[in-house]
Amino acid sequence: MATPWRVVVLTASPQVAQGYGEIVRACGHETVAVIVPRRSAANAQSHVVDGPAGADVCFPETKASLSRLLRAYGADLGLCTGFPWLVPPDALEAPRLGIVNGHPSLLPRYRGPFPIAWAVRNGESEIGMSYHLMDDAFDTGNLLAQKRVPLADDETEATLIPKLAAAAGELLPVVFDRLARGDRGDSQEGGDYQPASALDDYVHVDLTRPAADVHRQVRAWSFVPPVSPARGPIHDGRRLLVTSLTSVPGAERLECADGPLWVVASEPVQPTQ
Repeated sequence: MATPWRVVVLTASPQVAQGYGEIVRACGHETVAVIVPRRSAANAQSHVVDGPAGADVCFPETKASLSRLLRAYGADLGLCTGFPWLVPPDALEAPRLGIVNGHPSLLPRYRGPFPIAWAVRNGESEIGMSYHLMDDAFDTGNLLAQKRVPLADDETEATLIPKLAAAAGELLPVVFDRLARGDRGDSQEGGDYQPASALDDYVHVDLTRPAADVHRQVRAWSFVPPVSPARGPIHDGRRLLVTSLTSVPGAERLECADGPLWVVASEPVQPTQ
């Protein structure tokens, strides 16, 4: 029997760490550590990951520590999803098999930090899950496995995450098998990259547009984490959180170009410091 791999997970999401821990164990390997970027000493405690069992949780101050941590844990493989740093070359070379990233799009489409938001903005009916070897750019390394995932008109983060988790459960055994056979994947051709700043023109609500467009804008922003107080969609000093194209008791009515949109939930926009 082959020696189990020592896997280090890189993520800022406890859900990702827990889910990957279960898949890694089911494939006969061991998660030895989870690396979580430390935002600051004051809030590091909020990022403590409850699992995987037996894995240490590390909070590096900067990405300069990644290579040292990966080597200290004797990582055979790094497994990354929801990790905000561009991993430097010395860290990419630290695990024997490299670092594999899981990206929620059908690469090479929608590279960048908010692929689901872009898919919703563009009216896509599907998203996807792709696993690729990481290189020195965002989401450009060789593809190892990929699966299409339906994206419903009423999709929310709560309904989509289980779909992506199920796709991960199907794809990662394929990834591990290819790497075990020395298969380094297939190169990506074409594609595009959408940085966070590319959403700057999508922050403010324009009620001269059709109600369906504004509703889609609200849904798209629901898939962007609260990384900035300037995020959208903003209307009349409020951030719209949930809207409906049909009447909802107690909801506020907004008049758009072709008819009403109902605001189900909103919050005041906090002033920037």
